[in-house]
Amino acid sequence: VSTKIVQDEEIVGIIGHLCSSAHLAALPNYVRKGVAAVSPTATNPTISDKNKDRDGKAWSFRVVYRDDFQGAFLAEYAKNVLGLERVAVFYQNDDYGIGLKDAFVEKAKEIGLELVGEEAYVRGTTTDFNPQLTALKEANPQALFISGYYNEGALIASQAAQLGMDVVKLGGEGLDNPDYITLGGEAAENTYITAPFLEESASPAAKEFLEKFKARYERASDYMSVNSYDAIAIIAQAIKEAGADRAAIRDYLASLNSPEKGFDGISGLTYFDENGDCQKPAFVKVVKDGAMVAAEQM
Repeated sequence: VSTKIVQDEEIVGIIGHLCSSAHLAALPNYVRKGVAAVSPTATNPTISDKNKDRDGKAWSFRVVYRDDFQGAFLAEYAKNVLGLERVAVFYQNDDYGIGLKDAFVEKAKEIGLELVGEEAYVRGTTTDFNPQLTALKEANPQALFISGYYNEGALIASQAAQLGMDVVKLGGEGLDNPDYITLGGEAAENTYITAPFLEESASPAAKEFLEKFKARYERASDYMSVNSYDAIAIIAQAIKEAGADRAAIRDYLASLNSPEKGFDGISGLTYFDENGDCQKPAFVKVVKDGAMVAAEQM
């Protein structure tokens, strides 16, 4: 769709893309045609490497942290906070799953967290994860790191429980969705999830947003909804301040480059480095008694 988007001169900015693979596929068109894109959720590190034009200007911005930060953070949390020693890895074989997995594995090896097995799956091609889980179970892990999205993540947790894998589950922000619990049921319990946003630490404005979201959509919000709201708000502010001009919008976004100049949104303070990456902390949630609640923070 990016080819069609950039040809429409009335489009002066883009919200998206949701997934890293889609964002990476579309990004060359946005850079070549000079249209700024603000992604709420694309976390793959290689986006930063492919994001600049010949003049060194970044055209992609994101209001979420990168997987190399998140994966390393989760590995340290597993060892230093949860006291885990042996972890099995089950990852989604795409840009998101691999990027997050690689960062986790690299940090785990650095800090002495033993990786006892590694298996992959292709999103959307199967609902039977028993062959891979059986292999991982034989390695006797204390925890299962699910590097993927909540849909398959819930099935993996459920099937692991059916196989008798009574282990801690670990995951990145891809599991941060109420449907992970809805689909996974009791098997979702004891899952620790890194997330860019934590309701317990939210500002009054953010809590008001969460209440309005739940009233309108009859479901709890998640970080994707919060970040999407902020991505839209940042583009709207750029248009208001710089005008409906592609280059001017890019320049305005690039000017949000320090805490003093940052955008104070629902997800917190957002400002960008020279690659369009934001600087934000990671929080940890745990599934307990059928709900995602704040876990012990690192």
